[in-house]
Amino acid sequence: MPSRYRAQLINSLTGFKPANLLATQSLQGQPNVAMVSSAVHLGADPALLALVMRPPVVERHSLDNIRETGVYTLNHVHRDILEQAHQTAAKYPRQVSEFDAVGLSIEYPFSFAAPAVAESRLQIGLRLVEIVPIKHNGTEMVIGEIDWVQIKDDILHAEGYAAIEEIGSVTVSGLDSYHLTHSLGRLGYPSV
Repeated sequence: MPSRYRAQLINSLTGFKPANLLATQSLQGQPNVAMVSSAVHLGADPALLALVMRPPVVERHSLDNIRETGVYTLNHVHRDILEQAHQTAAKYPRQVSEFDAVGLSIEYPFSFAAPAVAESRLQIGLRLVEIVPIKHNGTEMVIGEIDWVQIKDDILHAEGYAAIEEIGSVTVSGLDSYHLTHSLGRLGYPSV
């Protein structure tokens, strides 16, 4: 199969994935933000999230920054910032801040050393735990422990459920097809 066709097909087979902006900063203070769709929950105690990063056959500014600083943020993408978020996937030179290039704003919640996307309604600050090489295809799994969470709208239910559909978080299928969600309801904890 042609490369782009294969990438689109394989990326769409698993269904909807979360659309997040990965925000980092170099030791020299150069901010970087990039769209990612590979975030996955690994556990709640400790609170771990993972990202699968593409093979380092070209410069990977975000991954380089994570290795250097050990901190980064994940920022939910919502309808109002979707086009800007999508544009962060362009191959900007290292000295260009994608924040500036696409018109997103930087903030540093809780004096965290990595930037967050000010326009995002749900931000997660993470500290690097480990990077696991995936030998079969050269990708790397970046595992981070959640340091803080900031939710800008009142979507947190009393029992700890974050109703992300209420803040308009979007999902992605394939490489460039974005979707809104709506809740079908919640089911009770299954028991026998």
